[in-house]
Amino acid sequence: MPTDDLPISEYAFPGPLRDRLLAAIRSGAKTTTTLLLLELDVDGEPLPDVGSRASVVDSSGASIGIETIEQVRIVRLADVDEEHARNEGEGYATVAEWREAHERYWHGADYRTWLGDPTFRVDDDTLAVLVRFRFEATAHPA
Repeated sequence: MPTDDLPISEYAFPGPLRDRLLAAIRSGAKTTTTLLLLELDVDGEPLPDVGSRASVVDSSGASIGIETIEQVRIVRLADVDEEHARNEGEGYATVAEWREAHERYWHGADYRTWLGDPTFRVDDDTLAVLVRFRFEATAHPA
C-alpha cells in the first residue's frame, strides 16, 4: 500500500506519547482524535475532509499505515462527549478525565513552545476538531 503521495498524519510529538497513541491506533482501541482548531491555522492546513487519507508516521517518521477520515466535528471543549473521549483509546472513563489529560498536553512546554505562546491556556469555549478515523496498517515485506 503506497503512502508516498499522501499527506502526513502525526500524533503528538515524537516520543513516548506518540508511541502510546500509535499502539492504541494499531490495536483498534483509538478511533478518534482531537486537535484544537487553532492548530490548523498554525500549520497552515485545511480542516480535514471526510474521506481524506493520510500516512500515519511513527516517532522516526516512518509510515505505519493509512488513516481515512470518517467524521469531523467542531465543538467547544465544554461540549466534547463521552463517546468521543472513550474512543480516543487512552482509557478515559469520563470526559473530565479526557479533558484533564488533554489540558496537560496543551498546557505543556512542548505544545506552548510549538505554538509560540508560553502562557497559552484552553477554556470551555476553545474550539476543538473531533475526528473519527479508520486505520489500515501498512503491510511490511517479509
